[in-house]
Amino acid sequence: MAGIGFELRKLLKRNSLLGMMQAYAYAGIISSGPWVLSILGILVIGVMSASIVAPSFLITQFQVSVTYIIAISLVLTGLTQLTFTRFTADRLFEKQEEMILPNFNGLLLCVTVVSGLLGMLAITLLFPNESLLYRLLMLAGFVTVSNIWMATIFLSGMKQYKAILLLFAVGYTTTVLLALLMRSLMLEGLLGGFVLGQFVLLIGMITLILRNYTSSHFISFDFLRRGYLYPSLIAVGFFYNLGIWLDKFMFWFYPATSQAVIGPLRASAIYDIPVFLAYLSIIPGMAVFLLKMETEFVEYYNRLYDAIRSGGSLEYIERMRNEMVYSVREGIWEIVKIQTITVLVFLVTSDALLGVLKISELYLPLLFVNLVSAALQVIFLGLLNVFFYLDKRRDVLLLTGGFVFLNGIFTTITLLLGPKFYGYGFALALLVCVMAAMHVLDRKLEHLEYETFMLQ
Repeated sequence: MAGIGFELRKLLKRNSLLGMMQAYAYAGIISSGPWVLSILGILVIGVMSASIVAPSFLITQFQVSVTYIIAISLVLTGLTQLTFTRFTADRLFEKQEEMILPNFNGLLLCVTVVSGLLGMLAITLLFPNESLLYRLLMLAGFVTVSNIWMATIFLSGMKQYKAILLLFAVGYTTTVLLALLMRSLMLEGLLGGFVLGQFVLLIGMITLILRNYTSSHFISFDFLRRGYLYPSLIAVGFFYNLGIWLDKFMFWFYPATSQAVIGPLRASAIYDIPVFLAYLSIIPGMAVFLLKMETEFVEYYNRLYDAIRSGGSLEYIERMRNEMVYSVREGIWEIVKIQTITVLVFLVTSDALLGVLKISELYLPLLFVNLVSAALQVIFLGLLNVFFYLDKRRDVLLLTGGFVFLNGIFTTITLLLGPKFYGYGFALALLVCVMAAMHVLDRKLEHLEYETFMLQ
């Protein structure tokens, strides 16, 4: 596939400081743009509705409702994200492109049915005192966002990064405009604008997919067949998303750190604000991650395995292997360096940043810990990406499963120890997983030729 790597290489080929800066900026926008747009969209709706929506806690109810929709839909669709990406990649490698579109339609149907049934059960049992319109909007939003994740992961696998960014820009612009137009309807108006905007985003994604893929039949469920299903990737997708959100769920439902917002939904002001600010710091690291992976690493990776498949010389194979290993180590080291610099910049400017945002300085200790956690998460993602390229699914399964287990254990301990230890559970879980991933990856790269030729 003609991916983002070609665009980045063109910028880097200029061999100038400006070209390098443009490449990093482009990679940062592409990798983090959709996330930043979605967060800013929700914040803009809240800020611009503050003078009209009364009482003001309705805005908090809207933002918390959307947060739960996003979190639970990500964990749920994590079960299918990676296994369907692998199914699509395998069909492209086999040049059976005609199977992709009908199976994507089958996947959307499955996600719609499962998320719809779970959503119906939730709004019936958990929100008995909320208005019917609110419950129906929550259901529609949950189903729509679940389908958006599937379309996003599909387009990401096809390297359609620019298209994703453009569609998110259109979708969240529509979300903001509709929510502001409907804010006189209070909570239901804000949530209705969000749901309609997400529907526009989903339709745009599906339209793009339909334009790129054609097939003689409309729907198929081949991806559920035993030979095409990867149980390890199902578990990995679920574990990774659950691991990212687990500590947030625990802070939301631990009585000492949370408060009720609407129905069964709770929030943790002491934890949520520092986490949000810390995640802004991952943009530089994500830029380096995308740039290094989609240029240097992928180039040598393709050369290595093309040579293996086509019968290249042992000398050439070993040289490409060494270059690929070097690019992996350099890429991870670059991420470590840029995230360290970013964390230091945030630490120096944190007082002023909190002052501008009118946030209490009492959040500073937890913000410092979350900045380190965000940096470790980017490094962990980079390491997992290399494992995926090497098809080391068992190792990724153990790492992500360990991440969930350690995050749950360490976060529980820190909650019991008190406020001074908040945030350390997530950071420590990521640190252990990053160190373990580096150790395992180093061993895998040292024995790459043996495992490639002797264990297939």
